[in-house]
This record gives sequence, C-alpha cells and structure tokens, in this order.
Amino acid sequence: MKRAIGLGASILAAGALGSGWAIARRLTAPATARTYDLIVRGVEHEGGTQRVVLDHTPQTTANGIYNLWTEDGGWAQLGDDTAERGKERIARGLTGRSPGLNLAAGHRVSWSGVYYATPADAGLDARDITITTPSGACPAWRINGDPSAWAIHIHGLGSTRAGTLRGVQVATELGYTSLVVTYRNSIEGPRVGTGRSTLGHTETTDVDEAIGYAVRRGAQRIVLFGWSMGAAIALQLAARPRHAGLITALVLDSPVLSWTDTVKANCARSGLPAVAGALAVPWLAARPLALITRLPDAIPLRQFNWIARAPEFSTPTLILHGTRDSSAPVGLSQILRARRGDLVTLETFSADHTLAWNSDAERWKRSVGAWLPTCHLT
Repeated sequence: MKRAIGLGASILAAGALGSGWAIARRLTAPATARTYDLIVRGVEHEGGTQRVVLDHTPQTTANGIYNLWTEDGGWAQLGDDTAERGKERIARGLTGRSPGLNLAAGHRVSWSGVYYATPADAGLDARDITITTPSGACPAWRINGDPSAWAIHIHGLGSTRAGTLRGVQVATELGYTSLVVTYRNSIEGPRVGTGRSTLGHTETTDVDEAIGYAVRRGAQRIVLFGWSMGAAIALQLAARPRHAGLITALVLDSPVLSWTDTVKANCARSGLPAVAGALAVPWLAARPLALITRLPDAIPLRQFNWIARAPEFSTPTLILHGTRDSSAPVGLSQILRARRGDLVTLETFSADHTLAWNSDAERWKRSVGAWLPTCHLT
C-alpha cells in the first residue's frame, strides 16, 4: 500500500514538474510573428463610409479604437462605431488604412491594440537610430523635443516598439524628446543565445544603455513609459541608485508587478488552474532548472515583486490599467496604490491588457497630460 501511494505521488510529482516546465517554456519562448486568426467576413460600403464585418467575439465587440493587421503588412484602423449583423457578426467602421490596402471577404487579419505602424502614422517626426548594447545593435526611434527632458518608451513581451507610439504622442505634446527602444530577443531586437526572454532581467541592461544615450545628449531628467513587461523593466531601472534624481517619473500601462501572479493569471486565462502557474516558478528562478528551460541563467523573480518591494518605491508613478486585464492582474496595481498612495496614482479603464488607451484614448491622454507635469516640470 505504501509503495502504491509512493508511486502515485511520484507520478503526480512528475506531472507537476512537466507542467511547470511547459509553462516556463511557453512564457519565455522566442518572439514570433503575429497570428492571423481572424477572418474578414465582408466589407460594406455606404456612401462615404466603410465597415468591416467580423465574427462576434469579446475583442471585436470591445469599446474603443483598434487595428487590423493583414498578412502582407498592411493595417486598417477601426473606430468605435459598431453595428450588429445577426447574432454571430459585427460591423465596425473603417477610419484609416495603409496605402494601397483593399480589404475583402476572406482576408486573414490580426486584431491588435497597436494602433500605429510607424511614427509617421502617429503624426510624429522621427528618425531611426541605433542604441549600442551588450546584446548588439538595438534599433530605436528618436523624436526631438526639449534636449534636457527625455521620455524613454519600453514595449512589452512579444510586442514591438510601435505599440508604445500611443504614449509617445502625449510625451511629444508635453515637449519631451522621446526614445522608442527595443531590446534583446524581441521581435525587432538582436537575438542572443537561445532567443528566450528573461522576463525583463537581462533586457533591462539594454534599455539602460538608452538612458546612457539620452544623458550623453543632454538629458537632465527622464520619464520612463513602460507597457506590460516594459513596465517591469522601467521599475528595475528606477530602483537603481545611480539613476536617483535622473528618472523622475514613471508612466506604466498594464504593469507586471509580480511575475508569479502574472503567470497564474495567464494560466487561468488559458483554462488551467491558476495554481499551475506556481509550478513554473522553479523552472525560472532555480538555476539548474532554468538552464534546462534553456534560459541563460536563473531569473530573480523576487526582484520583480513590487508588492513585496513597495516600501522601496521612491519615484512618482502613474499606472493606467484595465479592470478586465487577463494577463497582469489589476488587483496588484490597486494594492500598490493602497500601500504607496504617496507616490502611486492609479487610473482604471474598462479594458483588457494594454488596451486602456484603445478603450478611451482621449481620457488616457488627458490622464497622462495632466499628471506628468505635476511631477517634475517647473
């Protein structure tokens, strides 16, 4: 009997280990191209108005403005006006498109909150530059403004720098010089080793070089705009003593404030028990298991737990977070605001992960535009 129980426990343990390994591998997987999993069901023309007909899903029925990306690199911006087409379809107004794009029924597209493809699409005058980092040359965009006040914009895991252009518009209106950066093992950044993400651990080193670039060119104060994992990177940088007095504010959209809780949330979203996320932690944080996961080293997950590290907060921070975020729990932002209300301001939106701007772009811009000048501009 004891032997049978021991065998059963071994099988369960092996299953748990396998699940943890699989989750850790999925989370840190090399960056891949978009998935085009949505089909255009039709394009309606009425006077000067066009509407795109899509399947009825939580994404396609969400309030706000979004983008459809096509397999050939084109894009189509969708407005907030919607019309039901029976129980299974919905039509959304088409407000903009890439040159030469002609959407038609049957085209495969990708739904996205990345609203602008390039700085020019966002009305920004940018130039291409390269930030030299330990991982190689990282492409970036620079938008000139006040040479002493800079904003550095950091995209999230699996995204691209284009996603941060939503925030660059506000920084530009406020007069900042902006750097829109990339980092190792992202879609646009240099590939290092196995190409796996270290969830902001080694990527932070690359973004730190962007801070150095800004300082060498006159930056006296810097605000970091971080999206999702980019917010986790921003928090790591702001905590470094050598940046005290230089990084004067953080603007964080859908921040990852604890990787353990974020992994649990993503497991729940995928239909797994949330507790399954805890099984991945050793495969990320314990060096022997991290090496088996094909990471370059262990990831110090405790450094990324800003609920536990709340007493260390020293930088004024604005958090913009969707109440329906299924990836980075909004509850953590609420806890952090409760613990550090002296430094943390929280604005919530009815939106999913990194879609607060899309759900209400004008309010997002007003929130940042009103808050940021109060931090350090005199």
